[in-house]
Amino acid sequence: MITVNDVSLQFPDRKLFDDVNIKFTPGNCYGLIGANGAGKSTFLKILAGDIQPSTGSVTLGPNERMAVLKQNHFDFEEYTVLETVIMGHERLYQVMQEKDAVYMKEDFTDEDGIRAAELEGEFAELDGWEAEPEAAVLLQGLNIPESLHQQKMSELTAGQKIKVLLAQSLFGKPDVLLLDEPTNGLDIQSIDWLEEFLINFENTVIVVSHDRHFLNKVCTHMADLDFGKIKLYVGNYDFWLESSQLATKLQSQQNAKKEEQIKELQDFIARFSANASKSKQATSRKKMLDKITLDDIQPSSRRYPFVQFKPEREIGNDLLQLDNISVTIDGKKILDNISFTLNRDDKVAFIAENDLITTTLFKVIMGDLEPDSGTIRWGVTTSQAYLPKDTTKEFDSSMPILDWLRQYASKEEDDNTFLRSFLGRMLFSGDEVMKPVNVLSGGEKVRCMLSKLMLSKSNVLVLDDPTNHLDLESISALNDGLIAYKGSLLFASHDHQFIQTIANRIIAVSENGVVDRAETTYDEFLENPEVQKQMSQLS
Repeated sequence: MITVNDVSLQFPDRKLFDDVNIKFTPGNCYGLIGANGAGKSTFLKILAGDIQPSTGSVTLGPNERMAVLKQNHFDFEEYTVLETVIMGHERLYQVMQEKDAVYMKEDFTDEDGIRAAELEGEFAELDGWEAEPEAAVLLQGLNIPESLHQQKMSELTAGQKIKVLLAQSLFGKPDVLLLDEPTNGLDIQSIDWLEEFLINFENTVIVVSHDRHFLNKVCTHMADLDFGKIKLYVGNYDFWLESSQLATKLQSQQNAKKEEQIKELQDFIARFSANASKSKQATSRKKMLDKITLDDIQPSSRRYPFVQFKPEREIGNDLLQLDNISVTIDGKKILDNISFTLNRDDKVAFIAENDLITTTLFKVIMGDLEPDSGTIRWGVTTSQAYLPKDTTKEFDSSMPILDWLRQYASKEEDDNTFLRSFLGRMLFSGDEVMKPVNVLSGGEKVRCMLSKLMLSKSNVLVLDDPTNHLDLESISALNDGLIAYKGSLLFASHDHQFIQTIANRIIAVSENGVVDRAETTYDEFLENPEVQKQMSQLS
């Protein structure tokens, strides 16, 4: 359990939190949500003790241990993978180190014998004999094979290091677990494993994530950071989102009778409870949901961008054909004889174990990279717009946002009033439109790129991980905009809900070929035994 008493955080120009009082209890997983800049990661750092609040205190239960997902992937370069995981339990690791040092002494004394016995006792109490097997199980669950367990961290890829640090935070059954974006950099199988681990975790979890499917799957509560306060809501992210929208609606119905509003709330809770009945937490959660009153739900201050793509013309019969595309980068084969044909109305999610594969494929498709062999043929009626993963070149200037966007406007749209209004709908208001593009945050850059794509009126969009850097509100708006989009779509994403709700075709790509499934949802694709067999043959 972790208790927050009267915590405030004051900066010279603003107060981030004000008198936060909250208790996080065992057996629950809390999703910490809030708009970009609201202070989610900062609040986790306060809980972890890395930042001291201006007022108030954070306390753990007696003899409880906290674990935090580390973000610096280069802190453990000289340690082995297995050792790095065990270091997640600091006291156990200290005991192991001291015990080994005592036994290695050449002049072993009686005092050393007494100390060794004390350390052996503490080692056993801390389940030290199970440390290496437990660490190995965690690593294997995250697809780090046993052959790497004795390797130095410096020998691992960036993606493998992310998984090892995640295993480190999960190690040793911590009483309180703090996870900031734990699914970043994980493959599908590792995310599934992590979801099951957290669903069955018996202690306290507090997580920040932009993955809505993940929040819906693992969270028993949402901790909403809004108006400088944190309010707890029973239920997962979808329940919080729908309840806040209901609260806004009820607030606007000033003339509605209280009885009618209560009935609407009860109907909403009953509907949600039925939909969530398959959840492992549903039984205990339903009891809490039934106790919710009108005063318990509140409108949110969140602002959602307006994302709408309108193609200027329809696509003819031909969309795109790739024949035997091969690409080698720095001596490594990335794509090998990749072939497929896309049709009009296709909204295709491309998935791969390595992001480099999908990024390389999109660069080839968009003409930014010449393949070693093979041909690409776009339909003559297509017009393409591209959101690359790396947008550095796009924003390498001190041009104001307003003038940057003006470059992509038509003559009819080249008007300050129109452009300011357009940017306002993308959450750039007032003087913000004069901000230089080279100082924008990652999320602001993506919103600028989406604005550019909307102005293009293209009938084909190619999006490489478009939800990267976006907050939950922008992800939801983009999600809805792409569902409504009448053109064709090629995209890569790690967002399960994004893929599930948009794609009508899934293509899994490896350096060895493709697994192609049309007219199937993402969930159906993942659950198909034939697909799993084909995927294993490609890996």
